[in-house]
Amino acid sequence: MTGQAMTVQTHAAYRADIPALWIGLNASLPAEAVGRTPPVRDARFDDAVAIRTHGANGTISGNNPRSVLLAVYRYLRALGCRWVRPGVDGELLPSVDLAASAVDLVETPSYRHRCVCIEGSVGLEHASAMVDWLPKAGMNAYFIQFREGFTFFDRWQKETGGAPMTIEQARANVAQIAAGVKRRDLLFHAVGHGWTCDPFGMPGLGWDYPPPPVPDEAVPLLAEVNGQRALWGGIPLNTNLCYSNPIVRARMRDAIADYAQTHPEVDLLHVWLADGANNSCECANCRDTRPADFYVMLLTEIDAELTRRGSATRIVFLMYVDLLWPPEHEQLNNPERFVLMFAPITRTYSRAFEPGSAAAGALPPFERNKLVFPRGVDDNVAFLRAWQAAAGQTVQVVDFDYHLLWDQFNDPGSMQTARVLHRDVQALADLGMDGFISCQLQRIGFPTGLGLCVMAATLWDRDVTFEELLTDYFAAAFGSEGQWVRGYLTQVTDLFDPVYLRGENSATPVSIEAAAKLERIDALAKEASVVLVNATMAKLMQCQAASWRYLGAHAAIIHTLALAYLARANGDGPTARAHWQSLLADLRHQLPELHAVLDTYQLRSTLESKFDIK
Repeated sequence: MTGQAMTVQTHAAYRADIPALWIGLNASLPAEAVGRTPPVRDARFDDAVAIRTHGANGTISGNNPRSVLLAVYRYLRALGCRWVRPGVDGELLPSVDLAASAVDLVETPSYRHRCVCIEGSVGLEHASAMVDWLPKAGMNAYFIQFREGFTFFDRWQKETGGAPMTIEQARANVAQIAAGVKRRDLLFHAVGHGWTCDPFGMPGLGWDYPPPPVPDEAVPLLAEVNGQRALWGGIPLNTNLCYSNPIVRARMRDAIADYAQTHPEVDLLHVWLADGANNSCECANCRDTRPADFYVMLLTEIDAELTRRGSATRIVFLMYVDLLWPPEHEQLNNPERFVLMFAPITRTYSRAFEPGSAAAGALPPFERNKLVFPRGVDDNVAFLRAWQAAAGQTVQVVDFDYHLLWDQFNDPGSMQTARVLHRDVQALADLGMDGFISCQLQRIGFPTGLGLCVMAATLWDRDVTFEELLTDYFAAAFGSEGQWVRGYLTQVTDLFDPVYLRGENSATPVSIEAAAKLERIDALAKEASVVLVNATMAKLMQCQAASWRYLGAHAAIIHTLALAYLARANGDGPTARAHWQSLLADLRHQLPELHAVLDTYQLRSTLESKFDIK
């Protein structure tokens, strides 16, 4: 960035007589050099950075090792660096006159928990690139679901035609990713899925694998539904257990405590029940007690065992499907160990959480295995309020949300997704939540990385406006024509109409209004092609050249996608299906060029049913 050679040295103690950029812990630098950082609740989980530099001299510091790294990247952002998506081609490094620079700031992020969770189809390189990107954007945590993340790596192997993934390979991937997380002193979240099957001899590798026979000893421990104790839909991960049975809880408790003891690298261990819904046990001992009461009973027993073993591992538990209804009787004995995770998986993304929203209406009655889950934002918040009242004020709460997993494919321009995500993150504090875990794709950045960057920037500073973020992002990613790209993608979003694509404004996909909008995309694409050609011929930095290249590929893809949706809106199912198949063929051909930014597996699995038309 400076065009000058820089010398790096390690000193045990600060020396005021040595002119340099001094980087270290706040505690290792004198207060007069660093300035005063705000106090934090818990230095293990909370970050604070202090930067006081003039030219090539000054201090860059944090309150823990992770925060020192965050401070360095915060300093580089102040000098103009940007990371517009994960990967080397997302890095913008400007030329700077360091002698003319001065940075003086002290900051703490708006939220404690700023985490990305693995999902989709993932290679080791994609997860590693995401981990590398996180501290550059001010994020502080990474989450690998399952013990070995097998299903995510296996999807990538299948997508590329490689040999089937083995459990040993998946575990090696997790170990390498975890090492990268800990090298950066990021907080490491782990597991979640699998506790209801792995300890009982039923592998929980994912949702798509034929299960082995249920061990005889495990059959009486399964939830009894409609008079039968069996796997729910043939999937161990989706099968609940008979939680009133102390054998069930004891086996889960011991497995969780053993894992925490043998994996000290895990800072926050997720303990979830089955991924199915409306399949709670109906036996005589379970039927009159809510699943959430048994859940809290289990959590209390886990806490007692971890305490006995001297483990400080935090436990993350969730309100999700049947567990949206809070406990009626049980309470946590040690709330400091726990983080409650709000997972509104059935919510709409056509509307954001409104800042200041305080919905607390009456919940629908709990009717075992006949539950209807909330789609509206206010309805979901009502469940959150009920759980907060039941759990008490001392339990931390975070949002676990899915903007960048499936729903982004309902917004081919990405602009509405980014706006809703920005408003949601701003509203977290008003809703009594202290952070966000983004359950999302790792291969993300198509057509842009706007949503990802908006999320990270707003978690760091919830007061940043969407307008500020848009102006900054498009200038960094695309250069002088960035604002044209912004306008173009806004039109793409408007013409595809995410509300229509979600099926929220019509009982049928046939729509004259939608067809009229989709017909206009062809002209928009032709207009854009001129700008795209000129941009690819211009002399651009690597980051911006890559952004334009991805945008050009996106323009061709949405042209075919628009034809598919147009035929669908006109009621022509066979033509819609033919265009969809053509698009999939194009995506397979472009996988080598687009794999880092576009999860074609998830795009296909998300949209396939929309074009399965007779």
